Amino acid sequence: MNSFIPFSFLPSGSEWIIILLVILLLFGGKKIPELMKGLGKGVKSFKEGVNEAKEEINKAKDEIKEDVEK
Repeated sequence: MNSFIPFSFLPSGSEWIIILLVILLLFGGKKIPELMKGLGKGVKSFKEGVNEAKEEINKAKDEIKEDVEK
């Protein structure tokens, strides 16, 4: 039987705890909030970029629609 389970390579519950402990040991308690703040800014910037791209696509679509109607 050849079954494929997507994302089977991702860590399970206990593995996440070990990963978090290693991150805590590597970066320390003081550095983690700074890392999360930077990550949050990156996500916000990415979302803004996606929204701008959607607006550009919608504007182009509307312009093409207007040209076709004329």
